[in-house]
Amino acid sequence: MGIQRITVMGAGTWGTTFAKVLADAGRDVVLWARRPAVAGAINERRLNPDYLPDVRLPPGLSASADAEAALCVAEAIVLAVPSQTLRWNLSAWRSLLPQDVAVVSLAKGVEAGSGKRMSEVIHEVAGVGPERIAVVSGPNLAHEIAAEQPTATVIASTCHDLAVALQRASFNWYFRPYTNHDVIGCELAGACKNVIALACGIATGLGYGGNTLAALITRGLAETARLGATLGADPLTFAGLAGLGDLVATCSSPLSRNRSFGVRLGQGESPRQAQEAARGQVAEGVASCSSIRELAERAGADMPITEAVHRVCHEGADPRRMVAELLGREQKAEWP
Repeated sequence: MGIQRITVMGAGTWGTTFAKVLADAGRDVVLWARRPAVAGAINERRLNPDYLPDVRLPPGLSASADAEAALCVAEAIVLAVPSQTLRWNLSAWRSLLPQDVAVVSLAKGVEAGSGKRMSEVIHEVAGVGPERIAVVSGPNLAHEIAAEQPTATVIASTCHDLAVALQRASFNWYFRPYTNHDVIGCELAGACKNVIALACGIATGLGYGGNTLAALITRGLAETARLGATLGADPLTFAGLAGLGDLVATCSSPLSRNRSFGVRLGQGESPRQAQEAARGQVAEGVASCSSIRELAERAGADMPITEAVHRVCHEGADPRRMVAELLGREQKAEWP
């Protein structure tokens, strides 16, 4: 299975970066932008002025503001819209999808209300079978990848042949993809790490140091793995790039939107003020902390960090009490 013509739906930072990755790997790429002005700038000036103004985009990448024109030529479609808008966007695009096209999700989140992972939303809304769905997850800070700094990622699909085809389609000199069969684990790891990154950002904003961050990262990984175990994920996934790798990158880098949002909360800003400072960039963990919390309650998985982040972001809890409350929980063994 070879994939040459790929359409990326969404010209934000990560969508534009992944389109560049594909073009640098020799694919023919169309990047759909909602605004014609952005598409025009990409085609005429070879840059995305709103999200990657300093990055030269390769000639194998073209842009379009016409969803139908962008989709009709695709052998694979990459969905690069925020997790909480995926259902709405995909509903609008459903009738335009070519028959038997592969669909790839870049979004890392759990849908509010339904508690569904992104692959489940794709299957439900577009009627695409699991064998044609893949997800990309890993330590992928978009600005570093756009600058062609070496990185690795995971492409997960229940169809091995599809995962391999997408691996070959995206491999280049700075981007190394690995395949994985565990869609559930990769999606849960990608969604939960955003919530843990918020907690690490809050701790950083409060002035805490490396010990605190290491504890939050490690215990955050533990609660993510607990949720995964209840939902059928492969435990090995959480020790790999989609699990520990993504968690470390997102929790420690100032380039992380979720960590930066958390820092502002820890410094005393309200969630509204932190969102205004983000200037249109989406911190996925703010919405996902609530949907993951609900999913964990239904699954019977204990996720105290996620619970604490939800209360800070949505119930007005004082960030200064978050770490104290986590430390004050009942004493127990590290491993049950």
